[in-house]
Amino acid sequence: MHCPLTKRWSRRKEARPQEILEAALEVFAEKGYSAAKIEDIASRAGVTRGTPYLYVCNKADIFKAMLRELMLPQLGIAELAQTPLEGSAADALRHIVGLWWERMGATRFSVLPKLMIAEARNFPEVAQIYHDEFIVPGQALFRRVVDYGVARGEFRPIAGDELVHIFPAPIVMLMIWQQAFAPCAPAQTLEPQRYLATMLDVFLHGIATDFQRSEEPSR
Repeated sequence: MHCPLTKRWSRRKEARPQEILEAALEVFAEKGYSAAKIEDIASRAGVTRGTPYLYVCNKADIFKAMLRELMLPQLGIAELAQTPLEGSAADALRHIVGLWWERMGATRFSVLPKLMIAEARNFPEVAQIYHDEFIVPGQALFRRVVDYGVARGEFRPIAGDELVHIFPAPIVMLMIWQQAFAPCAPAQTLEPQRYLATMLDVFLHGIATDFQRSEEPSR
């Protein structure tokens, strides 16, 4: 039975809905989506087993609410999408990458790409939620900046549909590396700011127009 999310998450304060979503993120991160149970989430939140069902019908509803109520407000994608673009498109990209890392990559939300890769095939409905609520708005934000750069003559008119997939890939890989491989390979520790600066340098030189390259100061 379909059980749509409503404004219930802002009601029933005695049931501590925020704590339920915080607990859900912790349980999903530790156990994965498939192994996590709503009873585990209730226990972690310190509420009775039946309390989460005041707000949701199933685990997918909790995941969706976690994205909408915790993750998306922190990332501020909607806010960035409404911000007027001024000045250099390259600087706008640097700003977005910096905020993306600060608000997701360097936070507890960095576990989500690894979680989605592990669970998407078995739980396509959950992957669809993540795709629609996070990936699509993020790609639209990036596409907006690239189009702005092309209009300014800063970027070459390159295939944007492919570019929106290529650009986030190194950032996602950095999050996965830190979650999955960094503990096993301490000698190959990646310093995030240096990694992101190098990624941006390579990317921006790759899409810059010849004019823009000639305008850059020598290093």
